[in-house]
Amino acid sequence: MKYIRNILNSRFKRNGNFFMVLTKVLRFKPKHLKFYQTAFTHRSMNIKDKHGNAINYERLEFLGDAMLGAVIASHLYLEVPGGDEGYLTKMRSKVVSREHLNELGKELNLIDLVQSRIPSGQFGDNIHGNLFEALIGAIFLDRGYKYCEKFIYNRVIIPYVDIEKLEGKVISYKSLLIEWCQKEKKTFSYNVYEDTGNDDVRHFSVKLSIDNKVIAKARATSKKKAEEKASKRAFFAFQKKISKML
Repeated sequence: MKYIRNILNSRFKRNGNFFMVLTKVLRFKPKHLKFYQTAFTHRSMNIKDKHGNAINYERLEFLGDAMLGAVIASHLYLEVPGGDEGYLTKMRSKVVSREHLNELGKELNLIDLVQSRIPSGQFGDNIHGNLFEALIGAIFLDRGYKYCEKFIYNRVIIPYVDIEKLEGKVISYKSLLIEWCQKEKKTFSYNVYEDTGNDDVRHFSVKLSIDNKVIAKARATSKKKAEEKASKRAFFAFQKKISKML
């Protein structure tokens, strides 16, 4: 374990004073740096402990996700005494959406602390949210639930959790559009095809039709992103009608 710790320490020194940067992000002094070093170690580093177990942020990401969900659930339960299970679940999903977690990770510049053999420019957006969750997991192991809860309140709940605004926030335009179509008994289809174009990166195009009429078109680097983009455009075409479901 000492050997692994030395490897991590030497790597993190290359990015400056890890302790000082981390303390600024946390707003308290960490006790055991090893948890945080693991939270910012990418699997591409291929580091293992003496038992052959991988040392990277993925397990901490799992733990942090659970802790974040628990703290947000507790807050919503206390703040909205009239909210039923379905309402509270929906509201929690809006707070811990992948998009929001990615924004939180970017805001804290967590990507700057990552140790990886892959250039940072090649990472997808989700790494920001993954690191944010891993950081929460590290806080829990280092200082316990109270510090973990305080960090989530200071970084997530106080600045971003506004019940009234959350009620009107859309997590997935595609899911919302499909729900509306089903409720209104409208037919819909996503015609997705690979768009070769002149781009270096493969793109996909989509045509979204409602009641056999093309309502929106979009293009993105994945089928999922293209469908979501087209759904967002369609949403604004029917915004007044769909918004009644929010």
